[in-house]
This record gives sequence, structure tokens and C-alpha cells, in this order.
Amino acid sequence: MKLFSFFTKALIIASLSFTAMAGHHKEKEDIVTIAAGNDDFSTLVTAIKAAGITDILKDAGPFTVFAPTNAAFDALPAGTLDKLLKPENKDALVQVLTYHVVEGKVTAEQVAGLSEATSVEGTTIDITTDMGKVKVENATVVKTDIMASNGVIHVIDTVIIPDTLAASL
Repeated sequence: MKLFSFFTKALIIASLSFTAMAGHHKEKEDIVTIAAGNDDFSTLVTAIKAAGITDILKDAGPFTVFAPTNAAFDALPAGTLDKLLKPENKDALVQVLTYHVVEGKVTAEQVAGLSEATSVEGTTIDITTDMGKVKVENATVVKTDIMASNGVIHVIDTVIIPDTLAASL
């Protein structure tokens, strides 16, 4: 009987501890907060702030973001990023960034089944799957399904540029 009583008390204490911890469990963070917490996205976060779209990407969404890494931004032709970050080019920067965003929460499995998607920017982005590699335009998806409270992030290795802007950058 004492053994039963000991286990009962232990179970009650464990339940109370779990309940207390569950109350302090942090909800998943939004897309911008997740990106800001990852050093590989510091250039992306700087661009999001410069474009003034932070609040949009912190909104309820849901959104799917094809997020280019710092290395992807570094691979742009010389001067392109500096040009985009200038206040007078804010509209072009918004266009580039929103070209990386699709409405809805589209998981990697769903993306792999698509041939295209309409970006928040308003134009269609091509999606191809070959030998298990998913490409969004000319960018390869290198990490998938980073879940956020307002959507999902898929990491890409190249900044994708809408055709309407490519010539002017």
C-alpha cells in the first residue's frame, strides 16, 4: 500500500510539474522572429526592415517564405543589394522580397507537387522537382519546413528576381 501511495504522489507531482511547464511553453514564433534569430538570414531581415514589410510578415498569414541566405544575397551581382537597399528603390526591394512569399502554409511535400505558385508580388514563380531536388525559379531549396506561428519557411540558395525587375538591377 505504501508503494502505491508513493507512486500516486509521484504521479501527482509529475502532473503538476508538467502542467506548470506547459503554461510557460513558448508558442512558435512568427516568420520574422525566426529569421531574426538565425545569423544566416541577417541580410534578409535587414532587407525586410528596409522595405517596411516587417509587420506584414509578422501578421497572421499564413505565408510560405522562400528565404534566401546571406550567401544567396552575397552571390548577387556586385552593387545589386546596395542598390535595392537605397530608400529611393524601396518599391523594387518590396517587389523582390514579396516575390519570395506565397500565401498559405505550403509544406515541402506540397511544394514538391507543384509546378508553379503565385507570389504575393503578384506573378507566378516556377517550381520544378528533379532527382529529389526542388527548385523555385533558379534557386534550390536547401532546407524545408521551418514552421512558424504564421506559416512556414523554406531556405533557398539564390535570391530570385521577378523578370520585370531583372533588367533594371
